[in-house]
Amino acid sequence: MNFTGRRPARIVAMSGLVSLFFGMAHGMQEQRPVAQNGSDEVGAFQITGTVVSATTGAPLAQARVSLAETKNRENVASLVTNDSGHFEFSKLEAGKFALTGAKRGYISSNYDQHEQYSTAIVTGPGYGPENLVLRLTPMALISGQVFDEAEEPIRNAQVVLFREDHNAGMTRINRLSSSVTDDRGYYDFAQLRPANYFLSVTAKPWYAVHPPDASGTTNGSASQVSPGLDVAYPTTYYNGSSDSDSATPIEVKGGDRLRIDLRLNPVPALHVLVRVGEGEGNGGLFRKFPQLRKRVFDSIDYQRIDFPRLVAPGVYELTGIPAGRYTVRVEDPNTGEFEQSNDVDLIRNGQSLNDSRGEAVGSLSLSLRMSGDEPLPKQYSVSLLNTARRPVAVQQGDPSGQVSFQDLAPGKYAIYINSVTPRLSVDRTSSPAGDSFGHDVTVSPGAAVNLTAYLSTGMVDIEGVVQTKDKSVAGVMVALVPKDAEAHTELFRRDQSDFDGTFILAGVIPGSYTVVAVQDAWGFDWLKPSVLQRFIEHGQSVNIGEKARGTLHLPRPVEVQQR
Repeated sequence: MNFTGRRPARIVAMSGLVSLFFGMAHGMQEQRPVAQNGSDEVGAFQITGTVVSATTGAPLAQARVSLAETKNRENVASLVTNDSGHFEFSKLEAGKFALTGAKRGYISSNYDQHEQYSTAIVTGPGYGPENLVLRLTPMALISGQVFDEAEEPIRNAQVVLFREDHNAGMTRINRLSSSVTDDRGYYDFAQLRPANYFLSVTAKPWYAVHPPDASGTTNGSASQVSPGLDVAYPTTYYNGSSDSDSATPIEVKGGDRLRIDLRLNPVPALHVLVRVGEGEGNGGLFRKFPQLRKRVFDSIDYQRIDFPRLVAPGVYELTGIPAGRYTVRVEDPNTGEFEQSNDVDLIRNGQSLNDSRGEAVGSLSLSLRMSGDEPLPKQYSVSLLNTARRPVAVQQGDPSGQVSFQDLAPGKYAIYINSVTPRLSVDRTSSPAGDSFGHDVTVSPGAAVNLTAYLSTGMVDIEGVVQTKDKSVAGVMVALVPKDAEAHTELFRRDQSDFDGTFILAGVIPGSYTVVAVQDAWGFDWLKPSVLQRFIEHGQSVNIGEKARGTLHLPRPVEVQQR
């Protein structure tokens, strides 16, 4: 069960009135339901269990437990566990329910939760959801101080926390949060889930001085500033590395209280040059600042740059830059457009950013069109992914469907539409040069690309059941794998099997797929082609036509495969 959004309701013939779906729990005023579908077993079922700590197994008293009907989340009842962590919901009708637990100091969780998925509890003849165990993981904390080379605390240092995620079957290290140190150099990150984390810290030495003649381009007298003051702190990761690829992960378990101190050591600051031509002057330069960018794990970060100084006719100087490998973008003074340089190793004073001119960046303007002239959703965003399937740009959409991306490095991109309801995918694009199927677009150097993107809408839900040895299995990851999985990760759909082994894959886009069910598949890279192919070989094929609507019931159970 995916509990991030409301699951589409199944169309069921109803007779009689529909009332509240269950009597309230112990200690709460009882509300009796009215019969549904002529059933004479109204209020005959119950759900009982215990809330425990996921790390110690100890019962948790005074935990709040909520039970909501999956077809109507507004129908919800809550109670507080007793001293032994016990809870009991009685007089329930037959149906499916989402069970959620919460307690101060613990991470709120649904029953058997993995990522945004959980297992719904089923009541009815043949099901006895009693003595359930609802596990809550205690929150973790990372805190510490940032020190300089003299073991003095650094104030106003920016500490960034990254988390290793395995969502959607691939490992990504993404920025999670940031903190600024106080006067004592302290920072903290609270309410953390168990995972591998990474830390980085960025700051400026309080005593640093960057004389304007350090690059040797002026005719003035030599600077009297000591070289020991013309320094910078490189971005530093936990373990002292200045490169994210060499950073050491921090394993955080439930309830951990970790003290992680970070230390910064100065390095000589570089003075690099930007040559713009003698006729530009102060007023004509840097309508856009030059950009120094570095790859940080699976994203891009910007090196902070002080305002450039004019050090010679047509020559500007950037100071306070740590040595390293950067991608540089410099404005062309003639066109006002950014240029994309190759990666540059900045290693010496006086090095010119203009010496490694690259290809001019481009732009992409999109006009989004829904199939059948339907209106676009009220909330959606558009992402561009590079060939490594990492997002490089994101723009929020609006009802007009006009989206624009500027300053794009030349290359191939995939256009992804991010929306909850309805689920959307780019089916084809159209330009003056012709039509192209799929979501890929190529931006040539300096090109201004204009496309109309036609969107397919997910109008089909796939329902089925997972089994092993003819027995239904709960808590299994079910994935709908598109035909060209690597190129179309946006077409994947997933769910977790409920108490009765059933699942729903909602909002499926027309196409050819394979349904697979994999035990213990959460938290590992099942999307790798070599791994995924092994599961596909034993999956169940399904085709969704262009005009398909409604619910498709799989003709046979999906056999559970082992990870």
